[in-house]
Amino acid sequence: MTRADLLTFMRGEKYAIEASVSDSCHPQAAVVGIAVTDAFEIVFDTLATSRKARNLAAVPAAAFVIGATRDGAQRTVQYEGIADVPSGVERDRIREIYFARFPDGRDRLEWPGLIHIRVTPTWIRYSDYNGNPPLILELDASALHALR
Repeated sequence: MTRADLLTFMRGEKYAIEASVSDSCHPQAAVVGIAVTDAFEIVFDTLATSRKARNLAAVPAAAFVIGATRDGAQRTVQYEGIADVPSGVERDRIREIYFARFPDGRDRLEWPGLIHIRVTPTWIRYSDYNGNPPLILELDASALHALR
């Protein structure tokens, strides 16, 4: 699997399950629309008052499941990373990536309290159970940079 293959798979899904932990250690999950940068960052929008935004502000660890087992395909990405809410030039950069994926996201900029969250990967596991043996690839942050 190449870097391009992994990016293509991750970008092939518009939605993912995002999980976070509340400051009282309760797990919470939500479906979010995602855009994926060339550096494997995941970008999504949400309201600052949402549970996920409050959770990630208190405990910036996020996890995602991308992909599904539909039409016989059994391929997923499990993803863990650190969330932040960029400002300035970085905010503008990730917003443009998000808007390329979700053009209607520009309309949501009018919503009071809308923010864009970026998650930088610390670990990714790609699993493809369609072959025998299955292809399972685990990458930490340094291995992601080395993936060609």
